[in-house]
Amino acid sequence: MLSFQSSKNVLSLTEDLLVRIYELLAAESDRKSFRLVCREFRRIDTLTRRHLRVIRIEFLPILLRKYPRLQSLDLSACPHIDDGVVSLLLTRVGPGSNSPILGHWAWGLKSLVLSRATGLRFSGLEMLARACPCLESVDVSYCCGFGDREAAALSSAVGLRELNMDKCLQLTDVGLAKIAVGCSKLEKLSLKWCMEMTDLGIDLLCKKCVDLKYLDVSYLKVTNESLHSIASLLKLEVLGLMACPLIDDVGLQFIERGCPSLKVIDVSRCEGVSSSGLIFVVRGHRNLLELNAGYCLSELSTALLHQMKNLNHLEVIRIDGARISETSFQVISANCKSLVEIGLSKCLGVTNMGIMRLVSACINLRVLNLTCCHSITDAAISAIAYSCRSLVCLKVESCNMITEKGLCQLGSFCLLLEEIDLTDCCGVNDKGLEYLSRCSELSCLKLGLCTNISNKGLSYIGFNCLKIHELDLYRCTGIGDDGLEALSNGCKKLRKLNLSYCNEVSDRGLGYIGRLEELSDLEMRALHKITGVGLEAVAVGCKRLADLDMKHCEKVGDSGFWALAYYSKNLRQINLSYCGISDMALCMVMGNLSRLQEAKLVHLSNCTVEGVELALRACCVRIKKVKLFAPLRFMLSSEILEILHARGCIIRWD
Repeated sequence: MLSFQSSKNVLSLTEDLLVRIYELLAAESDRKSFRLVCREFRRIDTLTRRHLRVIRIEFLPILLRKYPRLQSLDLSACPHIDDGVVSLLLTRVGPGSNSPILGHWAWGLKSLVLSRATGLRFSGLEMLARACPCLESVDVSYCCGFGDREAAALSSAVGLRELNMDKCLQLTDVGLAKIAVGCSKLEKLSLKWCMEMTDLGIDLLCKKCVDLKYLDVSYLKVTNESLHSIASLLKLEVLGLMACPLIDDVGLQFIERGCPSLKVIDVSRCEGVSSSGLIFVVRGHRNLLELNAGYCLSELSTALLHQMKNLNHLEVIRIDGARISETSFQVISANCKSLVEIGLSKCLGVTNMGIMRLVSACINLRVLNLTCCHSITDAAISAIAYSCRSLVCLKVESCNMITEKGLCQLGSFCLLLEEIDLTDCCGVNDKGLEYLSRCSELSCLKLGLCTNISNKGLSYIGFNCLKIHELDLYRCTGIGDDGLEALSNGCKKLRKLNLSYCNEVSDRGLGYIGRLEELSDLEMRALHKITGVGLEAVAVGCKRLADLDMKHCEKVGDSGFWALAYYSKNLRQINLSYCGISDMALCMVMGNLSRLQEAKLVHLSNCTVEGVELALRACCVRIKKVKLFAPLRFMLSSEILEILHARGCIIRWD
């Protein structure tokens, strides 16, 4: 607690100094604490805030009136925003506002995120585009109903430089043409999963938007003709072609002779691309920084390796799924000494000796993916730890021969390690976790299927790894309440936790989980010892909980679900399949959780058909995806099914 004199000294600081202090606070939690100190600090927050992410749409008018100098507005958590809401916001900000300046908040806006805003349509987009003269970046990804009319509306934002339209499924060449003509200053465009797009649209885009530096057409059924058009983009630096089934080596020949500024290319999962196609790319772009060819190569050919000798600046290479020899490691380590990331997931031929040769020269590696490289042992891990002191991410899932000896080396030398995936590494034990806990920067730890760890091992993590925000303990059957107590005492920043099938966890353990105030994602399938008491503790304590999976938690009674309905207002996804919830509790949960978008409600043995239908009616305005027991297809009324379909809800039957 500050003394009176200290408080007086703080408040005597000039506005300029307070603003500079505020701008040094990177974390949103720190900024929240700052503005809660006093009125003056709150005023500084109002004057200085440039970015706003809105969680509850009902507070949007008040927030926009409070922060009129915004440059970035994120509405991705408000999927129900529609044209009517936009019209209201641009007419007056807040109920009862008599301000003559309409939509003043929009004047300086440069970035607008509307991802998953499925209620918005072309008229709302057009109003926004015209009201925001400074708009440079728009994200409408996963607005699956968006098509050519919405694209035409966006085209009126003539200053756009960045546009993300991933999974706008109705978008065709006509809409893309509107954007190409209206937004000629575009530098970054993502069109992933826009399945109606063809070569014609890509050709016009490349002719009109000549300043493009980033283009992603992954998953599109474009052909080599599109690559011929893309090759004309002189400023293009990043090209995404992931899983484009109709492009092949012939198309990559065009890229060899074009795109002189190309630095990053992704051809992963392109079935028609082979080593020959990559040779064209490498031969034409010796300044390439990143090459992603995962799951498209059967093997790393000698000819491709020969060309890779010229990639002296390469920083990232991913060749997941390819057959690779020790000679390949020699060539890569000898010539690509700038590598900071290499992906070898599911590669055949990865050995200890190969890894030793690789890391002996590539000492700047920060990310290494060895998932399912089953021949790897402690010898390779020790070499990695000794050579790669800057390593921040190591993925060794299903590398069963790794033991505490390898983890000891990591804990001794890789002190910057932030993420490690040890899923299904059965050689990991409590002693190994003790060594690993020396890596105090760890933020993500995956221990799923590590059946030889216990509460003792988890306590080492809880005491020493205070920055952990993601922890996976899937089927770690030795973990129980005592381990969770240690975890909750130390890992206060934990946001994502998987406890599924940890059979020893009881209500006492969930009581400890309830202390994790920042927890947003919790998986706790098949915890047969928990009841409504444990669920209530989680609901009351974890106010930020957004995703909850409690499938097969049969002993949880209605009291727990009532607590969930009352306290967990931020829940967006929930899995209640095979739970013992009643009709009344189900209606409470589905009706009260105003932000719920996805629910799995399979085999609810204590619920009637009438109860399920009533629950669906209670949430039909906002629910976007629901999974139901297959026989209900013929039992639910046609009326409720039609209502859900009309509102764009996706129904899956199990």
